[in-house]
Amino acid sequence: MTTLILAIVVVLSAWFGAGYITSPDPVRDRLLSSARFGVRGLGILIAVALIASLSFVYVDKDQTGHKDKVYGFNSLREGAILATEGEMGPQADILPPGFHFQPALRIQYNVTMEDVVEIPSGQYGFLVARDGVPLRDDQTYADPFAADDADKMINDAGYFLFNGGQKGPQTTVLTPGKYRLNRFLWNVETGGVTDIPKGFVGVVKSNVHSRVDFGNLRAARPTDCSPTTDVGELKGVLSVPLVPVGCIGVWGQALNPGKYYINEKAYTVTLVDTRVQTWEYRGGFTRRQISLAVDQQGRITQREESETVPVPRNAADEAIFLKIEGWTIAQQLRVLVQVTPEHAPFVVASVGGLQEVEDRIMSPAVQSVVRNVAGGMIRVPTQILDQSGNPALDENGEPEMRTITRRVRVLDVIENRTALEEAVEAIIRNEGLKAGVDIKEVRLLEPDLPPELLVARKREQLAQQLAKAYHQERGAQSERIKTEQTRATADQQDKLVEAQIEVKRSEQFALARRNEGQGERDKLTLIAEGQKAQSAILGEDRVVELRKFEFVVGRLLDFFDSNPDVLTSALTNAQKFVPERVFTLGGGDGGNSLAGAAGVLGDFLDSGPKKDGATTP
Repeated sequence: MTTLILAIVVVLSAWFGAGYITSPDPVRDRLLSSARFGVRGLGILIAVALIASLSFVYVDKDQTGHKDKVYGFNSLREGAILATEGEMGPQADILPPGFHFQPALRIQYNVTMEDVVEIPSGQYGFLVARDGVPLRDDQTYADPFAADDADKMINDAGYFLFNGGQKGPQTTVLTPGKYRLNRFLWNVETGGVTDIPKGFVGVVKSNVHSRVDFGNLRAARPTDCSPTTDVGELKGVLSVPLVPVGCIGVWGQALNPGKYYINEKAYTVTLVDTRVQTWEYRGGFTRRQISLAVDQQGRITQREESETVPVPRNAADEAIFLKIEGWTIAQQLRVLVQVTPEHAPFVVASVGGLQEVEDRIMSPAVQSVVRNVAGGMIRVPTQILDQSGNPALDENGEPEMRTITRRVRVLDVIENRTALEEAVEAIIRNEGLKAGVDIKEVRLLEPDLPPELLVARKREQLAQQLAKAYHQERGAQSERIKTEQTRATADQQDKLVEAQIEVKRSEQFALARRNEGQGERDKLTLIAEGQKAQSAILGEDRVVELRKFEFVVGRLLDFFDSNPDVLTSALTNAQKFVPERVFTLGGGDGGNSLAGAAGVLGDFLDSGPKKDGATTP
């Protein structure tokens, strides 16, 4: 508009301003007429140029041109926002990138540039139409676009308005990418992609009744949206309205794991964990213990201790307190549960989610069932005893068993835990099915029994272990002594062998002496008998003298036998004690008494040394 006014001003200024170019001299005034014509022509040219500049527009590649008609003869119909037939106001058609010429384009229209709409990866575009057919009374969101003309409905505002496009929030969304949208028609908001991780399913609560195309969920617009409460084996358990896919309400079929560009304002997706869950009931009590100790003398002493067991942060609830035979027992418990994909819509429709199932249904049910089972009857296997009170054996030598029903006892939480688990699990499984939860197993964890119940058993076991340890220790000591003896024997093996040889030798020597004594006795007996006979012949005095002589000779022989050197020396030196010649003085050789003396003198003279070592013969 400013440019148009400027063009008019230029034309008027040039036209009327040229009139002031005159001269009093007629000749000169004729010459100035050409100047006046030139000024007016230049003004007109400038005005034309200014008006021409308002007849074209250039649109950049990442923009769109939006036209708002200012001058015209037709007005928009009542309630309309966009003009589709040249009416004044925002136009349905837009200018794509490039050069566009239209006479007086920018005079007749206000042209503005808008950036293209870009939906980043991992997000979707939520559309709100400012114009179109009003929504029906039963609608909250517009009907989704058909797959074959969805692109035209989004990018061509005229096509949208002429083909029944509805005003207001749309069900169809923009997937990631760039779009040249008429911003007079569309308002765009972005939202995040719906990501259903593995191990989960998505239960859809729909706010629209329309055709569905969500990956594994595809359905035409249903004609019958009557709710149903039949969910397989859960039929009749709870009254839960589930509707077919495409209807308004909770769909009876869930979305599989994956990414979906779902309009979060038209559809609410609830993630349900279909993995096996562990619900634990632990802690919340004070544990008392009586510990036993043994001193060096083998005496058993006991001491009481206590500690507070807190409830773990991830536990479903605290331990369940039972009353059995008047005793209070804190029983800890673990329950394995799972929501199957088929039951996930039922869970969401009935209570809202797995956490709500745990808090509102299962935890109270688990506590009630465990208490009821602990305070009731139990079926347990028991050995059959014979008349003597001993276990009866079958044909294979195994103890015969039978199952009996009796009231639960305190020690059953330890000794018959399996039977209690089976009884609890059978009841809890039915309670879980009422809410669409599949109970996989129930396991009783460590119970907190009053220590007074166990102290007697502990003392008995400890006494038995002490006795066993004593016997084992005594056996070990015996073995150690044997080992030490064996080692000492091995270390003294040479001496032991020598001693054994000496024992054998002494035994042989004793046997020899015994035999020798026996022979001596026999010898003396025979000698006595001989002496008796000899005495009878020679007389007792002669026999005694003879025995003396034999005794002396025997002793000399024994002495020389023991000391042979003495005999050898005596024989060697015998010449010193025995004369070589014997001279008799008197009485021999016819009474010649001088012969002995002459012999002695001659022997003396003959014994002297001779020359050259010779001796006189």
